Order: sequence, then C-alpha cells, then structure tokens
Amino acid sequence: MANIKSAKKRAKQSEKKRLINVARKSAIKTATKALLEAIDNKKDVVTVQELLRSVEAKLARAKNKGVFHRNTSARKTGRLARRVAVYASSQPA
Repeated sequence: MANIKSAKKRAKQSEKKRLINVARKSAIKTATKALLEAIDNKKDVVTVQELLRSVEAKLARAKNKGVFHRNTSARKTGRLARRVAVYASSQPA
C-alpha cells in the first residue's frame, strides 16, 4: 500500500473507477446477450432493432469514458449491426 498521501488518494480513485468500469462492461455484455438471444428466438425485427440501439448507446458511452478503445467499440457495434441486418433481411415483411 502507498505511503504518500497523494498516492493513497490515487489508489482510492483507481479502485472506484475500476468498479465503475467493471459495471459498464457487465452491462454491455448483458445487453449484447439479450440482443443475441432475441435473434436466436426469432423476436420481431422492431424489438431486435431497439435492443441493438441500446447496445450501441452503451458501447458509445463506454468508448467516450475510456472503458473501450474506439476501434473495439466500432468493431463490436459493426458485428452486431451486421447480424441484425442479416436477421432483418431474412424475416418476412
């Protein structure tokens, strides 16, 4: 453990931030699983697109907060969007 006052404060701040980042990552994983589950269970296209919008928002916020690198966020968003697009095109209108 740190001995200097500023180092102690920095350690407390880092731990607080780590917990917030873990929570954000967990929320993204949960939202992603819900989206993929909706696709697997053949939910209606509107619901799937709303879930995608939710995941995209969470990824964008994580990117802006520094939880994910911008390319990681873009890659995950792109892959999910492609799956939703393929799913939407396979569904009858």
